[in-house]
Amino acid sequence: MGIYAQHIGPRIVRCLCCNPNIAQERGKVVPRARGTVLEIGIGPGLNLPYYDSSHVERVIGVDPSEDFVRLGKDNLASSAVPVTLIQAPAERIPLDDASADTAVITYTLCSVHDPAQALREVRRVLRPGGSVLFLEHGLSGDAAVARWQKRLNPIWRPLAVGCNLTRPVAKLLESAGFRIEQLEEFYLPATPRPVGFHSRGTAKRIH
Repeated sequence: MGIYAQHIGPRIVRCLCCNPNIAQERGKVVPRARGTVLEIGIGPGLNLPYYDSSHVERVIGVDPSEDFVRLGKDNLASSAVPVTLIQAPAERIPLDDASADTAVITYTLCSVHDPAQALREVRRVLRPGGSVLFLEHGLSGDAAVARWQKRLNPIWRPLAVGCNLTRPVAKLLESAGFRIEQLEEFYLPATPRPVGFHSRGTAKRIH
């Protein structure tokens, strides 16, 4: 792993993900978590300040990148909810079946190696009827924007440490055995459209 991918890239991505507009969107999603929470791609813990300690028993954060997690030591130290960190890929989550009530997925499906397998693992770990709360950027439904996303993706991906612009968020969730219950698709303000197409919502594990 090069110096950029190990030290520089993660700091740039963390800075981008601290954007005030993104922070506002996190505040619409994360406080809805309940019970035992599985968060894949917890990284520097940017969601931790938004968990409601009166409804969350604990957060189990899964992330393969020690470099990203290391950037979140302050968020971890100040967390109002108990947090357990597991260094592992989302495609192989070392947790028992049906052991979480809620899964939180924010800005993660864009960068996991195999998003379909990662979501199958999330489904396995969720209890029947468990919820997925998601906030992701991905492939736009606007054909002109999508064409630009596909052109730019080979350049964007190495700069953003593996992030992709072309993941179809809702379709991936449905294909993995989730029923979309709420979905809002929009462009993040003050963000170039190829990067800014977002999907925010709730999905349920299908029995």
